[in-house]
Amino acid sequence: MNAVQSSARPLALARWLFTVAALVVLMVAVGGITRLTESGLSITEWKPVSGALPPLNETQWLDEFAAYKRIPQYREVNGPAGMTLAEYKFIFFWEWFHRLLGRMIGIAFALPLAWFWVRRAIPPGYRLRLVGLLALGGLQGAVGWWMVKSGLTHDVKVSHFRLATHLLLALTTLGALVWTALDLRAEARGRSAAHVTAFAGLALAMVLLQLGYGALVAGLRAGYVGGSGWLNWQAWPLMQGRFVPDGIDLSQGLGHALVSDLYLVHFIHRWWAWAVVAILIVLARKVRSIDRRASVAIHAAFGTQVLLGIATVMSGMTLWLAALHQLVGALLVAAVVWGVHCLGRTVDRSAT
Repeated sequence: MNAVQSSARPLALARWLFTVAALVVLMVAVGGITRLTESGLSITEWKPVSGALPPLNETQWLDEFAAYKRIPQYREVNGPAGMTLAEYKFIFFWEWFHRLLGRMIGIAFALPLAWFWVRRAIPPGYRLRLVGLLALGGLQGAVGWWMVKSGLTHDVKVSHFRLATHLLLALTTLGALVWTALDLRAEARGRSAAHVTAFAGLALAMVLLQLGYGALVAGLRAGYVGGSGWLNWQAWPLMQGRFVPDGIDLSQGLGHALVSDLYLVHFIHRWWAWAVVAILIVLARKVRSIDRRASVAIHAAFGTQVLLGIATVMSGMTLWLAALHQLVGALLVAAVVWGVHCLGRTVDRSAT
């Protein structure tokens, strides 16, 4: 055993990455609230350092509000509705808090990474992977601003394609954090890093597609086309009284409709979910004999997610239900990655 291997602390690294992953789950949940409260465009500039502080006096608040008044969302939606400064402060808070969490996650990753690096605590083969995770976090911030910019000049909302990119990148980063933490925990136990089996890769791809459509539903406000009002049975399992809704517009081609038509995007998201449920049941059964806790986590996550999805549309997109739906979506990613990692485990190095 060389000096680098003897100073490595894989279990400490794993615990650190699980902590960062938990912060990313919180970030996804707050991002959902930011979207649902239409708060994402309330801050019209990207100030990586000075933007960490909110306005501290009335003059600064009025300056921020004046900047918001210059964008289409205010001129065409909130201005005519008579938005007050107090109402602006509410939406400002959620966007500011979302960005603050992003900064906190960056610090919570970068500073410990530097410490572990200097202490030579990173096992061989993991340095590049950890730098890659840091780069993913930086890219997420850039994509977030790229998304916001799409709603500052010509539209009252951000691009649903950019919103989907932003969310999927966050969930990909979450999955990579969990996977790397599990590999490091295996390293501490004398096991090799896991691999992705063909079946597990299919399950991951299907989950990713479902989450992508969920992001499109959010970006297009397509959740509202199912109906409204508590326990509205016209909203589930039907859409406005029909299995296949009447409003699907194919005039610009099927390709456009698949990603931009409110009715078709919502229809695919709600029914593709059952294909995902089917493959996750199989995944959980395969995992059960390896790690029962991972199997239970997968079942609990997709079961809760389906129930929250149904409750959200039947309630007419009640905010707290929709936010929980996005939160559990992130937890589902973590659970599925855990299960996939179990399937890809190799035998103990000491036994080979």
